[in-house]
Amino acid sequence: METLATMKCEACRRDAPTVTAEEAKGLLQQVPLWSIEERDGVPRLERIFAFPDFAEALAFTNEVGRVAEEEGHHPALVTEWGRVGVAWWTHKIRGLHRNDFIMAAKTDRLLS
Repeated sequence: METLATMKCEACRRDAPTVTAEEAKGLLQQVPLWSIEERDGVPRLERIFAFPDFAEALAFTNEVGRVAEEEGHHPALVTEWGRVGVAWWTHKIRGLHRNDFIMAAKTDRLLS
């Protein structure tokens, strides 16, 4: 079985379906430290990463940005002293797509 972290994002159209609650439950098993939070009526996949200082938080932010550019799928990032908040969702469909879970897994993999 192919893991989310090894998959590639697919181009997403405006009429692409969002993941169902059942699909999200299954996908979350591969990214268990992430949670689905609703912001402005849009579900997002979110996680806070902790670091010992600002420099390491910023370096991680830059790595997330590099992977996002490679995949053509971009998160919301909040970089602060000692922490980085990452949120994935698909703007075109105003919700969650399989791509968001793929990118969450790729984000987690940056720490290993």
